[in-house]
Amino acid sequence: MTTSRRRFLGLAAAGVGAAATGCSTSTPTSTGQLLPSSIALPRPFTVPLPPMPVLQPTSTTRGRDVFDLVQRPAKLEVLPGVRTDLLTYGGTFPGPLLETRSGRPAVVRHRNALDVPVSVHLHGGHTPSTSDGYPTDLVHPGESRNYAYPMRQRAAMLWYHDHRMDFTGEHVYRGLLGVHLVRDDEEDALPLPRGDREVVLAIVDRSFDEHGQFHYPSSSAGEHARHHADSLGVDDAHIEGVLGDVMLVNGAPWPALEVDAARYRLRLLNGCSSRRLDLVLDPPPPAGAMFTQVGSDGGLLTTPIAHEHLVMAQAERFDVLADFSKYPVGTHVTLRNRFGSGPMGAVMRFVVARRAGDDSAPADRLPDRLSEIEPLDTTGARVREWSFTRGEVHGRSGWVINGEPFDPEVMAATVPLGKTEIWRFRTDLHHPVHVHLDPFQVIGRGTSRSPGPFDHGWKDTVDVRPAEHVDVAVRFTDYTGRYLIHCHNLEHEDRMMMAAFATG
Repeated sequence: MTTSRRRFLGLAAAGVGAAATGCSTSTPTSTGQLLPSSIALPRPFTVPLPPMPVLQPTSTTRGRDVFDLVQRPAKLEVLPGVRTDLLTYGGTFPGPLLETRSGRPAVVRHRNALDVPVSVHLHGGHTPSTSDGYPTDLVHPGESRNYAYPMRQRAAMLWYHDHRMDFTGEHVYRGLLGVHLVRDDEEDALPLPRGDREVVLAIVDRSFDEHGQFHYPSSSAGEHARHHADSLGVDDAHIEGVLGDVMLVNGAPWPALEVDAARYRLRLLNGCSSRRLDLVLDPPPPAGAMFTQVGSDGGLLTTPIAHEHLVMAQAERFDVLADFSKYPVGTHVTLRNRFGSGPMGAVMRFVVARRAGDDSAPADRLPDRLSEIEPLDTTGARVREWSFTRGEVHGRSGWVINGEPFDPEVMAATVPLGKTEIWRFRTDLHHPVHVHLDPFQVIGRGTSRSPGPFDHGWKDTVDVRPAEHVDVAVRFTDYTGRYLIHCHNLEHEDRMMMAAFATG
């Protein structure tokens, strides 16, 4: 299955249209402002998709896995022929892929070799408060911290990223993100594509300055390495969000991947700061659904769901099957973003390179029941309302929840463990809402008493659109302490659109 780089680039580049120019526009589908690049950008589909390096445990004794990660600066080739300064987990962008087993505890020992304080959040992790990455629980330069993950949760695609107060957007933009897969026996027993045909795709957008460095409009004049007591993250001109004009997948611009004419499992992450995605395959498959969804943020769905497109808010994950056996060998299949225009209307390309055997099940032969999900009983449940709106933060424009900016010492709610509640999220603009500690179930949008087409299964982030409200059922278990609810538009988060709650 190996292919020479020359042959790969020949296959991938064939049929490529006009070169990327960085000219794209912000649309009503995302809340943010375009930040154009100042360097010549590569033609799409001429760079191979990089595989994600897997981090092996340092120790597997005493019934747990221990991983070591050093957060350190690195110069990496993101654009071809250009070296970009990054903040990294372990020297790669994105950080290395972690794989753990449900029910087997894991410890990730982070050492901070950067010149900035950091805080690590395992997004989607069911973790004790002390390991959740609270925005003020900082690991300072030269220090280390053990993050304990009991893994008392089902198989799912999680991701980890920096969560430092005021600087989450900038630190993630500069490279501090990675993917963490939890495995379990239930998922292993299903006839899903595996090995080389299970592909993790971490999608982010970025902009570059004239020197090929990530261009982020920091309120601290680019001094991301310093602590500023009055910092509010992004500068005033970009508080709605930062939209890049280069689409990166696994750290490569508009990459291409040779695939067999077979079924693939795509593990998709929208890791963008502010950009929502609407993904389609172009051309669509000659027969069958474009995508078959088998999992969401919190793991397997109860049943497979066919989709002709996928709308993904920031931080959402989708676990889908794409069947390339429907295409003739030699077909170029582009993963497009219908919420983007120009070059930002494309994400990556699949090149159907060869016929091959396939021992995974066709979508129409998957089991009718993939997993069992307990519907949360909301009879008599308390309803809490969370309103996400623009507001004043320390005398400057920002974002607030229930009229208040984030204060790390103030608990906006205290929620009893084991009690189901209904949380209602209201918005003024696009706000992807993320809840820490436990996933939730979407039970209604607006006047509808049912979830939307992309709301099924266990979720930890939900796409809430302008002037909309979404109701979710949530129940917290196992761990007491302080946790967060916040908008996952990272520029909104850094401008104080967070609230703390306590479990007990």
